[in-house]
Amino acid sequence: MAVARNKQSAKSKSGRLRIVAGNWRSRLLDIAEVEGLRPTSERIRETLFNWLAPTLHGSRCLDLYAGTGALGLEALSRGAAEAVFVERSPVAARQLQKNIDLLDARGASVVTQGALDYLQREAPGSFDLVFLDPPFADDLLEETCRLLAARGLLAAGARVYLEQDRAKPEPRLPDNWTIKKNKTAGNVRYLLAMVEEDDER
Repeated sequence: MAVARNKQSAKSKSGRLRIVAGNWRSRLLDIAEVEGLRPTSERIRETLFNWLAPTLHGSRCLDLYAGTGALGLEALSRGAAEAVFVERSPVAARQLQKNIDLLDARGASVVTQGALDYLQREAPGSFDLVFLDPPFADDLLEETCRLLAARGLLAAGARVYLEQDRAKPEPRLPDNWTIKKNKTAGNVRYLLAMVEEDDER
């Protein structure tokens, strides 16, 4: 979940994030008090990780626009091997690191940097699963997807989760990405795309 300029502009109150399932099931984690910061809802996370269950174990994940880290932490709880959390807000990133330390989450790392800068300059290796939940108002999905594809950061058969304002048209994705799932909940549209194995990187 991205920080600020997100689904709602109202300032979030300090709250708690609940891990839905896995090794840390029902663990409650503090959320930084940052404007616009909200975790992806438990309902959406439950649906998403049901979709991902067959391929999640041992995967390498990238949680861009991480915010609370709800998606990456849920992935680690359910068997992912590694998660890189990229978050530009220092306040949110510090709280995320505290939660990672509290959980003793091995394989987790936090990068305090803007997502596009990270993709252009820093991102190492390839990822099996990427979470994209940028600030809705910023229209960052298409550019982020373009960079992911152009930089060769996705493993063959990788899954990419995308979340956006339901009122907006679906993003244009790279030619070798196929949308496998497409659902709505409230004002949110969420999709799961797969990178075809003949991807040219």
